[in-house]
Amino acid sequence: MDTPDPLDETLALIASAPESASALTLYALACTLEHQQAGCLFKLTKLFDLPADHRSLAYGLMELLAGGEVGTERWIAAKVRMDDLIRGTPRRAS
Repeated sequence: MDTPDPLDETLALIASAPESASALTLYALACTLEHQQAGCLFKLTKLFDLPADHRSLAYGLMELLAGGEVGTERWIAAKVRMDDLIRGTPRRAS
């Protein structure tokens, strides 16, 4: 049985409803995780606003940080897609 990937699942959630509170909270977390030198400052009480299944995505994203996956090519590609979805402006290839 395959374990769902938190990065792919977060991207799918954001794609399905980019204006939702869960999408915006998870996006904020993903953005914050990229700032390790600043301590990845994220207000953990924001997790209270997420339903349990979305909190598990947040924990999965944090686990990706612990595993050294933040900043990899896969992370960067997913984050660019999240940026586009949240902003509502897809980037065009040069």
